[in-house]
Amino acid sequence: MPPLHMRLCAITLDCPDPQALAAFYQQATGLEPHPASDADFAGLNGEHGLFLGFQRVENHRAPTWPDQTVPQQSHLDFAVADLDAAETRLLALGATKPDHQPHPTRWRVLTDPAGHPFCLVRA
Repeated sequence: MPPLHMRLCAITLDCPDPQALAAFYQQATGLEPHPASDADFAGLNGEHGLFLGFQRVENHRAPTWPDQTVPQQSHLDFAVADLDAAETRLLALGATKPDHQPHPTRWRVLTDPAGHPFCLVRA
């Protein structure tokens, strides 16, 4: 059977506060807020039609990366020209930096305000 021709159109993250997490990623990426966002679901419109969504989940438990007590259900990678500058800006926006950094000269692991790990990689 031939593979389906599918195009990734959306990535949605569970979180306790969709508006706050959308604001974090909007400030970090410059993506445009989706006009139909509300208290339980918020989104950002990305390049080439990619949609980044954030949905409210009651009793959300943030991943405990690198410990797997609560696994990291997913993570995003963002290409940046300057790892140090991007890290500084994102920390100022509310990201945190775990102590464990597997390859800090090649990429940085940060966590968003809801606890989801994401990586900054050299562009």
